[in-house]
Amino acid sequence: MFKLFSPKRKDIQYGWFGNYASWHEAAASAGGYDSGNILQKTKDALLQVKNGTAVYERDSVVFEHIEYPFPLISCLLRSAALLKRPLNILDFGGSLGSTYYQVKDFVGTDCCASWNIVEQEHYVNCGKANFEDDHLKFYHSIDHCLLDTKIDLILLSGSVQYMPAPHDLLKKVAAYNFGFIVFDRTAFHDGLYDRLTLQTVPPEIYEASYPSWFFNKEGFLNHFKSNYNIICELPPFVEGESVISIDHQPLGYNKGFYLLNQSFNA
Repeated sequence: MFKLFSPKRKDIQYGWFGNYASWHEAAASAGGYDSGNILQKTKDALLQVKNGTAVYERDSVVFEHIEYPFPLISCLLRSAALLKRPLNILDFGGSLGSTYYQVKDFVGTDCCASWNIVEQEHYVNCGKANFEDDHLKFYHSIDHCLLDTKIDLILLSGSVQYMPAPHDLLKKVAAYNFGFIVFDRTAFHDGLYDRLTLQTVPPEIYEASYPSWFFNKEGFLNHFKSNYNIICELPPFVEGESVISIDHQPLGYNKGFYLLNQSFNA
């Protein structure tokens, strides 16, 4: 998940900082997303949601009121309507089901036939042990998922910017030729090149820092121009997430895209 906490005061040392030359250089200063404390907090929060003692979780924090991601929900509903059947969804980097639990009651089984999460090994193990059922599944890779399920739509929500080689992933996603691609909560900036920063999470959330990319939009979307049409851009669903400060300056922004395969006859 994309941790959107952008400080405004210059004495606060969390948020996004730096302009690193390589992933290795940034990672040397980071305490990454694979930390056990993050998994445990996320597990505890989502078990509350699953068991009905909380209604909504985001970035391991539980809330009393759910915030529906209506831009994303619109993409899911439109895709199911175009196919005239429920979708098999692959959620790349979907944690233990944060987005699944956020949207499942709203979209229902008429829209979503299955929700398949691809994550790091320890998340997959935890997911299989605590959350997996007939509808929600966990996999170590896209290829492992495709062995079980023919995927209609791939969702990448706040995950691409945390990959060591994000453009390799984007090329791979384009090559799978899925019918629909949704990028949500993805970080961009107006520079000519991608920028690599170090993100530090507020300690009240959890203790962690990790490398985080801000993409040049044109370079990001170039991977899909030969076989996809951009149907629309997705605004952030939470107020205040549009602008992201880097080194305390409003240089980044958060948005998404809904892509339709050109071979799809709608």
